[in-house]
Amino acid sequence: MRTPGKVPSTLRHVLATGRLPEGAEGPLIWTLGLGALGLAWSVTTVAAYLPPLLQRFTDSDTLIGFVLGAEGLFALTLPLIVGPLSDATRTPLGRRRPYMAFAVIPLAFTLALLAFMPSLWAAAFIFFAFCFAYYIYEPPYRGLYPDLIRPESYGRSQGAQHVMRGIALGGALVLGGVLLGVWEPFPFVVAAVITLLSCSVVIWLVREPELPAEQSQGKRSHLAAPFRIVRNNPNIRWFLIANTAWEATFAGMRTFVVLYITVGLGQPLWLSSVVLGTVGVGYLLSAILAGRLGDQFGLGWVIVGASVVYGLGLLGATLAQQWHNWYFVLIFIVAIAGGTVMTLSWGLLFKLMPRGDEGAVSGLAIMTKGLGLLIGPPIVGATIDVAGTFLESTSGYAAMWLIVGLPVVAAIPIVIKLARVEDLGNETPVSDTPGALGS
Repeated sequence: MRTPGKVPSTLRHVLATGRLPEGAEGPLIWTLGLGALGLAWSVTTVAAYLPPLLQRFTDSDTLIGFVLGAEGLFALTLPLIVGPLSDATRTPLGRRRPYMAFAVIPLAFTLALLAFMPSLWAAAFIFFAFCFAYYIYEPPYRGLYPDLIRPESYGRSQGAQHVMRGIALGGALVLGGVLLGVWEPFPFVVAAVITLLSCSVVIWLVREPELPAEQSQGKRSHLAAPFRIVRNNPNIRWFLIANTAWEATFAGMRTFVVLYITVGLGQPLWLSSVVLGTVGVGYLLSAILAGRLGDQFGLGWVIVGASVVYGLGLLGATLAQQWHNWYFVLIFIVAIAGGTVMTLSWGLLFKLMPRGDEGAVSGLAIMTKGLGLLIGPPIVGATIDVAGTFLESTSGYAAMWLIVGLPVVAAIPIVIKLARVEDLGNETPVSDTPGALGS
């Protein structure tokens, strides 16, 4: 029986460290993962089913590409504002959740509204509003992980998050396709409900640690934090370079992989669905296994090993000139490796973050997604057009694997450098932002 007036040990630990003790993080890890479920379900639905809707208003694939590509502009700008501001915010709800609460209803509402727009420009406007809400919610949501999770569990937490992302990816594509045949707006309405519920649960159930009152120096220094971090912290600079490479690879593949199978290899559309399903299973398996491997052997070193398989697998695909069923085995292996890199990358970043700047660094990392969206697809598309004159057997599409594989291989020396930093105990400097938390 607990002694009256005695503070429970778990509560004492939370008050002292701002984190749950070992063994008490399991429910929190999966609760946080629900935010990833909602975000991934919403963005997958938009990426898969918005282009067919826009084709009702225009025959120009270029125009549709510009509309969807505008997401990169929001990813480049908003996280650099919202992330640092969440570091500086002090409210009874916490410093991250007020921004998430502000964004969650517009995020779901604009998603549901997309399918009912009467014109291209109306749909584009609602899509831009969706992107605005999405990139207000995501930076503080990412910042909750280093706020609440112990470094020893970063890998496991990211594994749980990517299990949720894998469920969302499969659910949005499979269920969305069925719903689309019933009623065109159905995938968007269902995605809006799932996004609203899952993202709201995180806001409702998660409790942020109490922080000291912010010193009265205004917000300008916090808004300048991303630039100061990039200038003063070489580990963060190296990570941002590597993450840009990974995001550009992912964006380039996502844009052209179906065309590679159907046009480059001359296979039916259903085969591309089976290939994407194989990739999804590999991604989900990596999410289940990678977290514990990363926590045991080091996040950086597991990423290095996976990057070797991932990069060489992509480069090797350049040699394919016709389809063979045994490719499924190679695709599955490369998908596990690629999923491992994407699963553990944020966990490694959490170990590199200076204390007090978690939101600002999260914003910088999300910004690299915008860079990947703006860099990857145009370069891959231009490469395919040029290679079409001499790689006639695949109409130039084989060249895409060279372009998406090289960034992954080029990032390996960077990850080795960061893995060594992780081995040294993450001796990153404490933030020099006025009012930031100390060690």
